[in-house]
Amino acid sequence: MEYLSNKKFPINSKDYKLYEEVGEGVSATVYRALCIPFNEIVAVKVMDLERCNDNLDGIRHEVQTMSLIDHPNVLRAHCSFSVGSCLWIVMPYMASGSCLHIMKSSYPEGFEQAVIATLLREVLKALVYLHSNGHIHRDVKAGNILVDSKGAIKLADFGVSACMFDAGDRQRSRNTFVGTPCWMAPEVMQQLNGYDFKADIWSFGITALELAHGHAPFSKYPPMKVLLMTLQNAPPGLDYERDRRFSKSFKEMVGACLVKDPKKRPTSEKLLKHRFFKHACSKEFLAWAILNGLAPLGDRFRMLKADFLVQKRGMDGNKEQLSQVTISKIRDSRVGLLPIPLGKLPIHKDLVNGRALDENDDFHEDEVFGAIMPINEDRKESSRSQFVNEGP
Repeated sequence: MEYLSNKKFPINSKDYKLYEEVGEGVSATVYRALCIPFNEIVAVKVMDLERCNDNLDGIRHEVQTMSLIDHPNVLRAHCSFSVGSCLWIVMPYMASGSCLHIMKSSYPEGFEQAVIATLLREVLKALVYLHSNGHIHRDVKAGNILVDSKGAIKLADFGVSACMFDAGDRQRSRNTFVGTPCWMAPEVMQQLNGYDFKADIWSFGITALELAHGHAPFSKYPPMKVLLMTLQNAPPGLDYERDRRFSKSFKEMVGACLVKDPKKRPTSEKLLKHRFFKHACSKEFLAWAILNGLAPLGDRFRMLKADFLVQKRGMDGNKEQLSQVTISKIRDSRVGLLPIPLGKLPIHKDLVNGRALDENDDFHEDEVFGAIMPINEDRKESSRSQFVNEGP
């Protein structure tokens, strides 16, 4: 494809100059950086392999997926290589950051309809590509929709993505409990019959509401309550009174995505033909509509990080605590969670220390994995070379 570049990015850390932080997660930090030989600004994701909370196979999967991708709406990796105990992943620099960053800094009540239609159309193009190649993204949300300085859109973060084509054979469904609770489809939570590409369509619908309101439904609740509300309550949607500014076609599109029975949800390809996307505009419109006057990404990241720390301190005193007893009670309830093994629950590192997640924990820009898990030193050393990827 013409999008795939033949440029070979260097795989030596000396060829890169790291500038300010523009993203952070449990085990990774993203920097704006200069690729010195090409005099090109890039993003470098530095993953600490000693702190990674998933096994090395999961990290290798992310790197391989990002390196093989060839679509203008999906973020790919130029290359990856090891530096001491860290893995560096070199990617295109998306100067405007994520839609979440943009909303939090300038549009706390969400975007206008034409902006939403334009963003979601590009995300759907990415999903059509991923699904046609056998991939379920499993973490579609505003924090993973990146925008460059010209208004181009890329879907990012393959830390929890899955391939439905293993060893050349199509798997009918996945049976792993991953993703971010607010955006997670009911069938992913229940684990009764597995799930497929339609799980991304539910997350896409939740993301549409997030872009419309500035936050995801149920985002103010702890993760376990989100699971219960998603399974027990009617699907979230647009409110008649509050959301009068949105068209009937937008409400219909969201409603089509947020159906609890995955078989009744449209495919990404069919959804792309929905009449709502007639409201979509060009990337030039997007740049004009939401990027004018935005502070540099590094400055916005520092402000958001400071705000997050302040909120976190205030919430720690009265946070709902999650324990194994709480989890057991939920598993034994009548909402269909019984098949979920405890080991599959997406327990964040802070739960290990006795603190429950809150809605802000879902908003880390590069929160790729869950709980921190120590890595065996011998395995770590022998596996590190597997992550070196010179790109296309």
